[in-house]
Amino acid sequence: MIYIGSDHAGYELKNEVIKHLEELGLEYRNFGSVNGESVDYPDVAEEVCTALLAGNEGDKAILVCGTGIGISIAANKIKGIRAALCTDCYTAKYTRYHNNANTLCMGGRVIGAGLACEIVDAFLGAKFEGGRHQRRVDKITALENR
Repeated sequence: MIYIGSDHAGYELKNEVIKHLEELGLEYRNFGSVNGESVDYPDVAEEVCTALLAGNEGDKAILVCGTGIGISIAANKIKGIRAALCTDCYTAKYTRYHNNANTLCMGGRVIGAGLACEIVDAFLGAKFEGGRHQRRVDKITALENR
């Protein structure tokens, strides 16, 4: 399951990503702005991430706001979320390989639909490598528990 949400600034890019998810035959749940109306990105981040944490272990989330910055900051305030703002495929892959990120953030005013869909593919297609990276992810988790 992919949980996807956006504020009004990310609405158009979110719709393009949804079309891509549909073409791939992936199941998703849509949150946030549904017709371009103004919604606050912290509220969307909370709603999407709460659903993600209540779902299955392999589920992922995608969040979009104007720059991707605000929504990633908000998402990372939620215990159990490792959200990564990605603007290229390399970082999308490696945030999964090394950080076990469960949430991809993008900026609707920063990247185009074609690149966004490639980033989504890179993020969803990459698997956490574990090993030495698990120790570091465990340290991130410990920071949440302080």
